[in-house]
Amino acid sequence: MKPTRLFLCLVAAALVARAAEKPIPVKAVIVVTYEDGAYTGDKPGGLQPWAEGEKLDRIVPVPGTFRGDIVMNADGVVGLVSGRGPINGASSVMALGLDPRFDFSKAYWFLTALTGFDPHDASLASVMWGQWIVDGDWAHEVDARELPQDWDTTYFPVHATSPDQKPAARGSTELLAVREAYRLNPALSAWAYQLTKDTPLADTPGMAEYRKRFVGFPNAQRPPFVLQGSNLAAGTYWHGVKRTDWANRWVKLWTDGAGNFVSTSTPDGGRIGALTALARAGKVDLQRVMQMHAAMNFSMQAPGMTALESVNYDTPGRPHPGMAPALVSSYAVGSRVLRELVRNWDRYRDEIPGKTP
Repeated sequence: MKPTRLFLCLVAAALVARAAEKPIPVKAVIVVTYEDGAYTGDKPGGLQPWAEGEKLDRIVPVPGTFRGDIVMNADGVVGLVSGRGPINGASSVMALGLDPRFDFSKAYWFLTALTGFDPHDASLASVMWGQWIVDGDWAHEVDARELPQDWDTTYFPVHATSPDQKPAARGSTELLAVREAYRLNPALSAWAYQLTKDTPLADTPGMAEYRKRFVGFPNAQRPPFVLQGSNLAAGTYWHGVKRTDWANRWVKLWTDGAGNFVSTSTPDGGRIGALTALARAGKVDLQRVMQMHAAMNFSMQAPGMTALESVNYDTPGRPHPGMAPALVSSYAVGSRVLRELVRNWDRYRDEIPGKTP
């Protein structure tokens, strides 16, 4: 049966009406790595404290995201589960950012994760505001059994001939810079840090006992605190003293010494890559992107432990003592910044906190 003229007119009218709908202006996007169950009411994952605390009570289907939906509230705050790893991180952020129902042009993005921290810099359940995101995947690697005798790492930069050599730019210098190191808005990061540096963070007997192992690491033995630092994003869940040493050197190499490695992560290389592409398309403002990580464990073993013992310390029967407190710390710190932005939106809609470079 051929469609009637009336039917076609109704379809056309519906399409015109939908096209005329103004996109929803979004104030902030909270990007987390995981949520094991429901968004509220069960065992908390990365998004549940935000969903409950900020009343993100509207579930909206968004095809292409990790869970196929987002949560949001009436204030224009969105919660997204990106999934682990750079591929999930990139595809989820891109799917949301391209959804025509939303306007992200003024949105602040919170890239959050529970990750491993360098014990030289921080303790369990500490919270870091990111300054640099450095890609740890784009590299050459040779098998350890075939290394030159004077090398102490299997990784070295693409187009370089040794681990500590930063290669000359080939092709587009802009693309090379974006691929290896992303500098987040330093003024925004500093503003968020100043606003939250005195946030009380809960300590626990389990964390206090575990950090006693880190003799000779004064920051690791402190109760949790807020700091600034840089992130090395890599899809491989690496661990150990040797790899932590590599991460410190890698971050310094690609930031010309400006960045200090503090946190690991798996999804942030993909997340920031997607946001960079969205910014080029005019969808988001990269100067409004923040990274906020909380330490669920350390990136290396304590003295007297092996790297394998340390990386496998977290088991179903013995969850790592930093896991649950890190979740609490993340929301305690991040919600202070979120609420400041939402409460004073008339100002922060057009004026980014701090002085934008």
